[in-house]
Amino acid sequence: MTTGLHPEGPPQDPRPTENNALPRQERVDHGASHADNRTRSSVITARAAASFDPVGRSVATARSFVRDTLQGWGFADIVDDAVVLTSELVTNAVVHAGTSADVLCLRSDDGVRIEVADRYPEREIPLQATAVNMGSPDREGGRGLQLCAALAGHWGVEYSPTHKQVWFQLDLPERPVGTRTAGPALPAALLPLADGRVRVAVIQIDRASAISAWNEDAEDLFGYSAEQVVGKPLADLAAWPHTPGTSTGVAEALQLSRWEGSYGIRDANGRVTPVYASHLRVRDTGGEPSTVCLLVRDHERAVLQTPLRISASDTTTSSEGQATDPFEVFIGSPAPDDLDGLLQRTVERARDMLDGDSAFLLLATDDETELEVRASTGLPSARQRFARVPVEAGPGRYGSARMPAVHEDLTVVPGAVPLLGGTGMRSVVTVPLKVEGRLTGSLGVAAEAPGRYSNEEALRLQFAADRIALAVESARLGELERLRRGSLSFLVEASDLLAGTLDRDQTLALMAQMTVPTLATWCAVYTIADQASDPYLSYVLHEDEDRIDGLKALLSKIAPPDPVPTPGARVWPAPAAAAHEAALRTSMRSLGLREPASVSSGIGTTLATASAVGGETVVLPLVARNRVIGMLTLGKPSDEHFRQEILELAEDLSRRAALALDNARLYSERMAISQSLQRSLLPPELPHIEGVEVEVIYRAAGEGNEVGGDFYDLFPIRDGAYGFAIGDVCGTGPEAAAVTGLARHALRLLAREGFGGPAVLERLNSAILDEGARSRFLTLLYGELWPQEDGSAVLKVVCAGHPLPLRLRQDGTVEAAAEPQPLLGVMDDLELYEQTITLDPGDVLLCVTDGVTERREGTRMLGDDGLTDVLTACTGLTAGAVAARVMRAVERFASDAPSDDMAILAMRVPGLQKD
Repeated sequence: MTTGLHPEGPPQDPRPTENNALPRQERVDHGASHADNRTRSSVITARAAASFDPVGRSVATARSFVRDTLQGWGFADIVDDAVVLTSELVTNAVVHAGTSADVLCLRSDDGVRIEVADRYPEREIPLQATAVNMGSPDREGGRGLQLCAALAGHWGVEYSPTHKQVWFQLDLPERPVGTRTAGPALPAALLPLADGRVRVAVIQIDRASAISAWNEDAEDLFGYSAEQVVGKPLADLAAWPHTPGTSTGVAEALQLSRWEGSYGIRDANGRVTPVYASHLRVRDTGGEPSTVCLLVRDHERAVLQTPLRISASDTTTSSEGQATDPFEVFIGSPAPDDLDGLLQRTVERARDMLDGDSAFLLLATDDETELEVRASTGLPSARQRFARVPVEAGPGRYGSARMPAVHEDLTVVPGAVPLLGGTGMRSVVTVPLKVEGRLTGSLGVAAEAPGRYSNEEALRLQFAADRIALAVESARLGELERLRRGSLSFLVEASDLLAGTLDRDQTLALMAQMTVPTLATWCAVYTIADQASDPYLSYVLHEDEDRIDGLKALLSKIAPPDPVPTPGARVWPAPAAAAHEAALRTSMRSLGLREPASVSSGIGTTLATASAVGGETVVLPLVARNRVIGMLTLGKPSDEHFRQEILELAEDLSRRAALALDNARLYSERMAISQSLQRSLLPPELPHIEGVEVEVIYRAAGEGNEVGGDFYDLFPIRDGAYGFAIGDVCGTGPEAAAVTGLARHALRLLAREGFGGPAVLERLNSAILDEGARSRFLTLLYGELWPQEDGSAVLKVVCAGHPLPLRLRQDGTVEAAAEPQPLLGVMDDLELYEQTITLDPGDVLLCVTDGVTERREGTRMLGDDGLTDVLTACTGLTAGAVAARVMRAVERFASDAPSDDMAILAMRVPGLQKD
């Protein structure tokens, strides 16, 4: 991200001028009742701009930029709406469009206008001619413009050939005349302490940031007369406390419309007087801008702001007789309220105090065996952050971080301070941070020249370290508590997501998506099918989707990590080494140099991929049921390290992910076995019967079931004769499917042995009863079919407790084609008989199971009459069309999914074809 504060000047229009005008821009104004362009013609009193790279973390950075800007302008009332809208628009640019985003904040008399531009002008903007429909709140994208319409007073879209810009304006709320803030009446003892005479320095700064007015209180406070300072820049007198992460200085603060904060003023004696200042940007009747600064002593800030908190008990007294916190003497006031800000302020103050070239602060791990780099200045902090060094680096007091140490020349004792290796620093002083005798960290200051520090500087630094150690430890514990709470929430959510699927591929995707970018910049999952198989690269994810293909290509060219079952994260250097070699190859090729023989020729990657994989890479085993089923690989970009807390969280996640992945594997295996067995219970294919059309539709109830309690069959018995059957076993699921298999195979065997219909069913009844407790009663329609030379077909059928077959004649009449007889699996002695039916050309015989006739919608049921009505309308249709129309009628009869198995068997005699 690049940012810049633009000082006030003549009103500027950000649009192109006529000299460099772009093609006509189309503005789309939606949602606001007065979507005009007032901010462009208003006087702009302040502006701030920033550019954000097309990566996911830029959205959070953009939110912080807008929040800080508007709070600096004193617009806390509209900060939340501005942050929400900016977040959505920047997300559209950097995440969905994949381009960089330019954010411009404009302050005017009418309010605040924020413009977000991207480099993807081809996208269309939906027109809103009616009330805005926000859509589903769970939808990921597409809400930016709708939110603009809902929250902004005015908004619009502008196009150019190279970019698209969305702008919105938030009007300042009207404040009623009267009291702005008030507090209760307090006893005198509780009022903030101030001098007998409170001096408020009033200083006015002109457009060029030079002092134009200096009152008597300013002379009393700082010792300069007005003649001595008028015309000089205020920055020459100010000692500005740079805030970590920002580049704002006093010159920039003077250009803002409103600013409050602390800095120092060097008085006539050269001492720095801490002051609390309130800046207000104004303009005179002629339009000339200036800044009015109200300054009081820092401990009297209650004059301009709310009273300070009560000082700690361990305070000292300054020469002016005021209570001074030793911690704030070193850190400055106000102290940063976050750990990173506090540590960064500490190293900067330590460096300035000892006039060093660099400084660093390390925090100890819980077991006090290692120190983790948390803040530095003057060093490559991005490379060193979260790197670890041992507490005991060598023998003697100078090799331990538990004691103060002074090294006059590091070239004489190389490796004495591992953190400074290769940085050019020669002399260094380090002191421990201790709380109640326990090592909590180490603070060091280094210089490029040798012999810069002695025991006197070590004592000064130790004195400062003692003052900040408790505050640092308190902030660190607060951060750890927040991390632990966040970790618990993260693990609970991860467990819910992983438990919600039994699909292997989806489980792999969830594993990667939960780690990137929360825990790592990129992730790769290796799986192991069995003990004899090698690890296989199954899934790769990077926070920048453009890097995924290059990362996958790189990892596929190197050997996978060893499947070691030892718990915990272990460093895997292979990806970083391969990335560095590939980067070297690419660079030398671009320079036309000969490639070194040590560089592998099989890796073709880009410098971007090498940078993305060049940091620390760790491997965590995926162990489930005492077997390594894969590895979870996490990586950082160039020269970054993992925090120990992140690794511990990743280890917890890997255990849950391993069990979920193994459960998905077991479920997939059992589903494959179940489906294979179920498919074996269905006929492999329907035979072709000359002169008869046959169509079957089968639906098994229940998720994952291919076969249930209903079944059908059609098979040749002997030359010219075919057997057919449709039945329904009591119940559904695997138990019913077992009886289904018994019935279908027994029918084929008995029919081909020459038994007639009644004999076949009587023997099948005995076989079902022989199953004992596993037996189930069965309704069955069985018949034999003989196509005739005259185009008709003769059928002999036995209907054992099954819904009666229906015969559709050519004239549209429908009638039952058999009589009901006892069902199977209930009585030992059955006396069944068969009935003969002749199907004339054009006739249809429809056979169904009770899942069709008993289809329900509330208290209504399709029934035999409803099925008859459907069949009546099928005159002249083919067998396939008849079966399809019946199934469609069943599905439309009720909105709920069927709860019973269904089978439909339709046979039609088309008759002889005429020449």
